[in-house]
Amino acid sequence: MPDRLPNRLIRLFLGLALFGVGIALMVRAKLGLDAWNVLHEGVAERTGLPFGRIVIGTAVLVLLLWIPLRQRPGIGTIANVVLVGLVVDALLWLLPTPTGLPLRTGLLLAGVVVTAIATGLYIGAGLGPGPRDGLMTGWAARGHSIRVGRTVIEASVLVAGVLLGGTVGVGTVVFTLTIGPLAHWFLPRLTLPPKPEASHPTWTRNSSAPIDAASSPPSSGTAAPSSPRSPTSGSRTCG
Repeated sequence: MPDRLPNRLIRLFLGLALFGVGIALMVRAKLGLDAWNVLHEGVAERTGLPFGRIVIGTAVLVLLLWIPLRQRPGIGTIANVVLVGLVVDALLWLLPTPTGLPLRTGLLLAGVVVTAIATGLYIGAGLGPGPRDGLMTGWAARGHSIRVGRTVIEASVLVAGVLLGGTVGVGTVVFTLTIGPLAHWFLPRLTLPPKPEASHPTWTRNSSAPIDAASSPPSSGTAAPSSPRSPTSGSRTCG
């Protein structure tokens, strides 16, 4: 839908920027990270490279795994690879490291919520999955269990990150238990609704003027014409 592309792009880039904000807040909290960011932090500790550059480099490597899975990246995929890591590095440079536990806890909780909002905006834009999500969908497309694949991959990533020195703690548990329900709540509310279908005019036998079947009541003794489904009718589901 060309007329909705600017709106979708705004949602995409805002969502990706918020992803970076969420990661930076959780890193500064130092109470534990999700599996992939435990790996990123571990690699950053070992190499001395900025955290965000590790995020970008890992995304590129994961994207290479799309080739045997025959996955095609979208605009959102490429933007994900570059933008999230840049925002993380910028925020980590700006944000001081807190010392008090209440402030660290606040940063952790804010990071989780911001990440959930970012998920709704980014996925709701519908411009291509992130590298890691695309890896899972490609795995599933080849007939494998996405649940098993995700569990094995994230468990392996988490173990590797711990061995490299990444931070695991209460934040890891909080993120794991809350990100799913939070994203489930935000996603349908931040997803761009489908474009309403145009009404198709009908013609009466004795008149040359069209009648809009969606707005005009049927005459007595005739069946009511079907009207286009409203984009907001029915239940909303997560993609």
